[in-house]
Amino acid sequence: MPNHLTGETSPYLLQHADNPVNWYPWGEAALALARTQNKPILLSIGYSACHWCHVMAQESFEDHEVAAAMNEYFINIKVDREERPDLDQIYQTAHYILNHRHGGWPLTMFLTPEQKPFFGGTYFPKVSRHGMPGFLELLPKIAELYHARREDIEQQNNALLGLFAETLPATSVNIPPSSSHLIEQASAQLLENFDQAHGGFGSAPKFFHPAELKFCLQRYFSEGDKQVWYIAVYTLEKMANGGIYDQLGGGFYRYSTDQYWRIPHFEKMLYDNGLLLQLYADAWLATHHPLFKRIAHETAAWVMREMQSGPKEGGYFATLDADSEHEEGKFYVWDKDEIERVLTTDEYAAIAPYFGLSRLPNFENKYWHLEIMQPSTAIANDMGMSQEEVQHWVESARCKLFSKREQRVHPGRDEKILTSWNGLMVKGMVRAGRVFEQSEWIKSAMLAVDFISATLWKNNRLLATFKDGKARHNAYLDDYAFLLDGLLELMQVEFRQSDLEFARALAEVLLDQFEDKQLGGFFFTSRDHEKLIHRPKAGQDNAIPSGNGLAAISLQRLGYLLGEYRYLQSAEHALKLFYPEIQRHPSAYCSLLVALKEWLMPPQIVILRGQGALLSEWHRALTLHAPATIVLALPMELAGLPQSLNKPLPVDQSINAWVCQGEKCLPEIKNLQELLQACKVKGRMIFPL
Repeated sequence: MPNHLTGETSPYLLQHADNPVNWYPWGEAALALARTQNKPILLSIGYSACHWCHVMAQESFEDHEVAAAMNEYFINIKVDREERPDLDQIYQTAHYILNHRHGGWPLTMFLTPEQKPFFGGTYFPKVSRHGMPGFLELLPKIAELYHARREDIEQQNNALLGLFAETLPATSVNIPPSSSHLIEQASAQLLENFDQAHGGFGSAPKFFHPAELKFCLQRYFSEGDKQVWYIAVYTLEKMANGGIYDQLGGGFYRYSTDQYWRIPHFEKMLYDNGLLLQLYADAWLATHHPLFKRIAHETAAWVMREMQSGPKEGGYFATLDADSEHEEGKFYVWDKDEIERVLTTDEYAAIAPYFGLSRLPNFENKYWHLEIMQPSTAIANDMGMSQEEVQHWVESARCKLFSKREQRVHPGRDEKILTSWNGLMVKGMVRAGRVFEQSEWIKSAMLAVDFISATLWKNNRLLATFKDGKARHNAYLDDYAFLLDGLLELMQVEFRQSDLEFARALAEVLLDQFEDKQLGGFFFTSRDHEKLIHRPKAGQDNAIPSGNGLAAISLQRLGYLLGEYRYLQSAEHALKLFYPEIQRHPSAYCSLLVALKEWLMPPQIVILRGQGALLSEWHRALTLHAPATIVLALPMELAGLPQSLNKPLPVDQSINAWVCQGEKCLPEIKNLQELLQACKVKGRMIFPL
């Protein structure tokens, strides 16, 4: 019999709708039942692309013996962490407090009927193995613990709630004008943690750290810092050549299981690829390295081919699974004999050293997962051919292998459209489209924005998720902050007054519903959100940038564009609140450091007024030579602009530019070279091949 998940839209929840477990979605029905029956809650949080979530489902949730125990002892609640990041944040934090180590997915937490956690873990096997307790034997023990030790649990819960409260920044301080030293400290910390051999930060498992890499590139653009430039471009080169990148179909997997960027967890996440598109576009601006251009082109093509919902909707889908046919990575890995059968002799002779096929298998000791092991220049020397010939055979082989792979059973796709992740992909597609002059990518992003404004913007409030014709769930800080950031980028490519009005409306909700009016900063949930045991307010960057960081950056930039003091004031209050935390560990707060830098020295803004080819030429020159400058190209026919943007039109019907910083603007500029000089263009460094 189906359980209570059958009416949900989340693909992850629907994967569990036919489990023998009597699952409920999170909501008052399940919580009330726990209170009425005095049963503890078994809360399971995961997402559809998660490999170990599938493993635990197959071992335990589809098993009738395990399900019977779960149904007997607990009220069972299943949550999609992508739909409910609020719950995921709270109970991941609880896991860390209770176990003194980070959690992950699947997250398995046991709660009182009042939603307070008293025990938890991540993946549990059905029976004990490798030092992990068996889920089947654990269930009755947890139920007994709940009923026999209520007083102890209540004491622990009180202490836990106190520790939750301590995670919130509580002191707002004035920021000294000399605080730019924190930006220097962050650079030094990133250099110290940088993997000089393989790129990135730390060891296995290795994640992308996009906020840190963005900080490095922005610091290079503004200060010409060569050390952080090298951190970013070397890391991005290693990632692009590694197995963390899909060498045939484009797009990046979630993280590397090793320190070499070789073998990934194979799920592909929209948020990673949106953030990485921005980085590869900016890295190309900093280097003109052709590899970075190729990666951006292939990733954008993958996004439009596999992750966009089509012209009738236009939003971007959430994830691709790691698994196909119940095996992780099966869609992506190769048997060498299969490769030889697909290719000609010349193609195989080029591709074998290129992808290292003469080496031992790198995946489970029997398959090859493709990574670039030798550049085409070295192969050309070894084979006595030109580099162009080798590249021709490599590209021909890649096309054939991609076509062959397309015949396999594809990984599942989670077709939820998440507002926050769409905001990140809008920014990525627009930024890359602007840098590489790809109007199709920009149109793709505009489709997504128009879909969100038509479908997920109701009664001047955002909703967080869309699936099967239904928009659901009160939106979170990240939804507003990430979308606002994407709109600010879009306005720099093709200015639409509807986007400016949308951005203003988002900013107003941020101030009204999310800002802490007493201490500053922004809560993750809105003022009228469902009451939970904790209301997070985090400033640290993780796999995605901090919502507080991007809110502060975006509000500051919008405030300067519109001359709106309230937006600037809210950003400043957020910086003052998190300043003590930033002082303790600057490199963990790279997004807020970008906001701090622009608080200390407002970003340079250029307003171009004109028309036709000349307007495009000036805009392109600024994109290439002043990447850190905010540029709005406003055609002469635009009317109804806000006063701050309504600069005088050129008298000769050609073009002019207005360069502003904070409240100060230079006189009208009518010469492109003078404009570039005013924008303090720095010389470009070429990446060492």
